[in-house]
Amino acid sequence: WYHGNLTRHAAEALLLSNGQDGSYLLRKSNEREDLYSLSVRGKDSVKHFHVEHTGTSFKFGFNEFSSLKELVMHFANQPLIGSETGTLIVLKHPYPWQVEEPSIYESVRVHTAMQTGRTESDLVPNAPSLGTKEGYLIKQGRIVKSWKTRWFTLHRYELKYFKDQTATEPIRALDLTECSAVQFDYSQERVNCFCLVFPLRTYYLCAKTGIEADEWIKILRWKLSQIRKQLEEHNATLSS
Repeated sequence: WYHGNLTRHAAEALLLSNGQDGSYLLRKSNEREDLYSLSVRGKDSVKHFHVEHTGTSFKFGFNEFSSLKELVMHFANQPLIGSETGTLIVLKHPYPWQVEEPSIYESVRVHTAMQTGRTESDLVPNAPSLGTKEGYLIKQGRIVKSWKTRWFTLHRYELKYFKDQTATEPIRALDLTECSAVQFDYSQERVNCFCLVFPLRTYYLCAKTGIEADEWIKILRWKLSQIRKQLEEHNATLSS
């Protein structure tokens, strides 16, 4: 159940599509070399917990364990406090690394179909809920071309951005059904940039790392492919 360099969002997709309440996996944290992340599914969400490797032990909150096995055995017998709301999650089902780990969300959907014996088409309505993502990106202003950090959330076919993570009202919500392309951008004097092309405006965004920019581009392109596929199916139905 150790999944190495699996990303946070791929872990969420795997646990939500193939796991159950109490399914868990361990992966490297992208924040620090000495940190791991324990990703645990509780009902319809996935919680992530830091596990620090000191070299001789593993620290989890106020507890310290000589091995990862000891940590898992400890929490398998008592609830894990999973959020500020007091959600309790118990580690019950390790998610084995031998299971195929799709790198993009389209593969997750196909993999789910294989695991459950259902056809791909059965899972289409559920696919967008897997493709959620959030995080800080640096965005170029429309009129004054300055760059500001904004909190972005992607759900279904809507990309919203907020002043920061604590803001409740978005500055703007972008409808991806109107977006024609998502691609890396090298025209700006910044690294890890990409752009979203809309009829009236092209949005320029930058991520902290190339990996993060690649993740955003992959999931946004997947969304656009789903939109195109639905449109083609709709047109085929009309023409028939």
